[in-house]
Amino acid sequence: MNDSGVPARNFARHIASNRYPGRGLIIGRSAGGDAWFLLYWIMGRSESSRNRRFAIDGPVLRTEPVDPARLDAPELIIYPAMLELPGTYIVANGDQSRTIYDALRGGGTFEAALATREREPDAPNYTPRISGMLDLNGPPAVSLSVLRANPADPSLTDRLTYRPDPPPPGRGLCLTTYMGDGEPLPAFSGDPLLMPLEGGAGEVMGAYWDALDEENRVAIALKSVTRDGGSELMAINRL
Repeated sequence: MNDSGVPARNFARHIASNRYPGRGLIIGRSAGGDAWFLLYWIMGRSESSRNRRFAIDGPVLRTEPVDPARLDAPELIIYPAMLELPGTYIVANGDQSRTIYDALRGGGTFEAALATREREPDAPNYTPRISGMLDLNGPPAVSLSVLRANPADPSLTDRLTYRPDPPPPGRGLCLTTYMGDGEPLPAFSGDPLLMPLEGGAGEVMGAYWDALDEENRVAIALKSVTRDGGSELMAINRL
């Protein structure tokens, strides 16, 4: 593999040395090439954003409040983060995951489903909606999407869809909501980042959890998908 150390540099700069990349997702392959990994994490600066954890229900990963009495803006922070259909695996940072799922079940497409959605309405940040899909119904295919506020007019949404070649073993493609901390938070820009996925599922999840800012990290989860299409979810919660 000749990627000139790019994944390690991306990991160091955008994850380990970044106080606030926000929510993030990675789709890639295990180092041995025998499984696919879908990684997702959430972070929070406010009390409401930190009042969350991941819950696993079979193949579904969802966010839930730790203390329901302290829940604020549930429409933006409570959602299914991972869903799946036979041979198709979805990960997203909001309830657009359900929009994608419902569209695919009805014969629609990933891109058409997201054409019906906008960036989040949380002014002044206008958090991007990031989504990913792994399709194993045929040659493996990865789709990634960012819905973010138009820089000239944040009432409008720019829609970026990526159809990259599947990454090689031990590598994954990453989107995050933000480039870093700030007021307002700077939206993710540029192409998906190539990231390392070294070791087994638990090692990969642990490496990213350890690298995320300790004060702002909230939860992380990894779905491992085997060649026969079976999947297994694991998670780490701060609370």
